Amino acid sequence: MRLYAAPVSLSLIWGMSFMFIKLIVPVVGPWGVVFYRCLLGASAIFIYLLVRGRIGELKNKLPWGSLVLVGIMNALIPWGMIALSEERISSSLAATLNATTPLFTTVLGAIFFGRILIRKQWSGIIVGFIGILFLIDLDLTTLLEEDWRGIFPMLFATGCYGFASQYTKKNLKDVPVDVLALVTLSVGALGGFVLMYLTGQGSMQFTVLFQRDILISLFGLGVLGSGIAYLLFYYMIQKGSAEFATLVTYLVPVTALIWGSVYLNEDITIPMIIGLLCVFTGVYMSGRSAKVERKSYSKSA
Repeated sequence: MRLYAAPVSLSLIWGMSFMFIKLIVPVVGPWGVVFYRCLLGASAIFIYLLVRGRIGELKNKLPWGSLVLVGIMNALIPWGMIALSEERISSSLAATLNATTPLFTTVLGAIFFGRILIRKQWSGIIVGFIGILFLIDLDLTTLLEEDWRGIFPMLFATGCYGFASQYTKKNLKDVPVDVLALVTLSVGALGGFVLMYLTGQGSMQFTVLFQRDILISLFGLGVLGSGIAYLLFYYMIQKGSAEFATLVTYLVPVTALIWGSVYLNEDITIPMIIGLLCVFTGVYMSGRSAKVERKSYSKSA
């Protein structure tokens, strides 16, 4: 049950993250978004480890090379690309394009990691993607009208997610989830800080960050959308599979619809309901398969 509760909880958090990014990126720039969200997320996890008396675990022998690579591929680059894309496309389209992550995860897993998926996993991924098409009401004309300079960075980000998820499952399965999340976000914060100043995005007025809406967005994106979110994400990778963990991106447009219905009184149509059912079915099918084949990595490692 925890394995299914995790993606639902994470999707509720990430469902609002694209809106927060859209609000913050004009203020701090794309790499500023990466720096602040990673810094706040890492700080939250550091405090958690400090309270639990587990800071000493950072002194243990850890695979630092692999951890840094995952930090670059799972935080620094994709979050920078997402922020860059949202300078040109809508947050709703960004959330929808983010749902290509399971497809990239599957393809890259087969090419680089020798992953062989059983039929039910492939079926779950395909059914979930069909659900996404229903959620956007099959409106491909809107997609064609968008700025492709914003679409390509978003797709590159999802490719990074796919690679990092497979790499994490194969090489970092023995690293505690909270330590893994802390190092990942710390690498993202350091890289974001360097790129923010190299690109001239660090010259903004610091007082702007204390505006109410900006503070709320930074907290939501950093502490919730980065810190707590990555604890859940890495938990799903280690307890399930890379493919199952990235299926959370199918749920993000779903939760965005729910938020819109609850707080903005937006209508939920019949195609959307069909899409919701397809997405949940796909996640359920892949989740059951993930439980069955968890040991495949350890056998091949």
